[in-house]
Amino acid sequence: MREFDPTRRAALGSGMALLAAAPLVAARAASRPGATMQAYQVGRQQGIDSLSLAERAVPHAGPGEVIIGVRASALNHRDLSILAGQYGAAKPPQRVPVGDGAGIVLECGPGVSTVQVGDRVTAPHFTPWLDGDYDPGVFAADLGNTRDGWLAERIVLPAAALVQLPASMSFEDAAALGAAGITAWAVLVSLGRIRAGDTVLTLGTGGVSMLALQIAKISGARVAITSSSDEKLELCRALGADITVNYRRTPAWHETVREATGGRGVDIVVETVGLSSLAQSLACCAPNARVGLLGALGGATPGPTSLGPLILNNIVLKGITSGSRRMLDDLLRASAANGLRPRIDRRFKFGEAREALRHLESGDHVGKVVIQHESMA
Repeated sequence: MREFDPTRRAALGSGMALLAAAPLVAARAASRPGATMQAYQVGRQQGIDSLSLAERAVPHAGPGEVIIGVRASALNHRDLSILAGQYGAAKPPQRVPVGDGAGIVLECGPGVSTVQVGDRVTAPHFTPWLDGDYDPGVFAADLGNTRDGWLAERIVLPAAALVQLPASMSFEDAAALGAAGITAWAVLVSLGRIRAGDTVLTLGTGGVSMLALQIAKISGARVAITSSSDEKLELCRALGADITVNYRRTPAWHETVREATGGRGVDIVVETVGLSSLAQSLACCAPNARVGLLGALGGATPGPTSLGPLILNNIVLKGITSGSRRMLDDLLRASAANGLRPRIDRRFKFGEAREALRHLESGDHVGKVVIQHESMA
């Protein structure tokens, strides 16, 4: 695993020195006996209304741990599932939700040498997955699910999981890149081995799809994208989409995509919808295409899925469950180097968390929904 290089901070000049000073003051204040912070809790997990804001004792860093003052967090559909009690086992009512965020290191525990107070950081939501292949054991420390997440003034994280933000990247952009960006990266880069000239298909205009579009474009690929909204497709074209199809007006959208590629088909599919659209995704694949299956946002399949194209075209189909710290680090570096900024649909204040979740639930968003913690510690 690559470690942070503390010497890089010297190149950022006095601006970073001033940035580091505020957390030092906050860290000292946090050490006062009886100090408290605000944190949201999932409660009874019967929907968004179960979410409540509570006062908690300010945490302190144990060995190998870091306390982060949260400056931004970003929502994913699984946050809605967790609040509805539909994501694995029931969580303790006091669980803090939200798997994506970014902030400033306020306190380092014993043995921490890879970061220091004042560093701007983020982390993958699977904190044990540092590099290498996926292991289901990473769910044991999954932020916002089996471990407290980012929707609070402070969060405790293992130092080993942290990724330092590039100097040019904001807290909001880093939070928005999070799980959605890592997932798109896992499909396009780790599985898809994307190359300039490839054609990528991504479905819908949620966080993963929009980041897949943006990552594919900085990689020199063509992008096909689907939506039920012409307005959303217009936004996609503004971000560089080459092929756009309204699947409501064109139910056989796979035929339109294939025709737009000259009959060859697409090289990589970011399959965000699931089994209900998989047959169509496979039908517009080129020989030797790679398909990353992410979930089941489209619900149950209306009938059996034809896997004939999988064999006939030697297609690789793989389930994707987010990604590692290494992938997040690579994504942030690539984004900074290429000027990629995630499309943020709307920003909400910390006190508007329920409203932010309802906006996500509505499906009206194009890109990411972000919560600002700028007034927090």
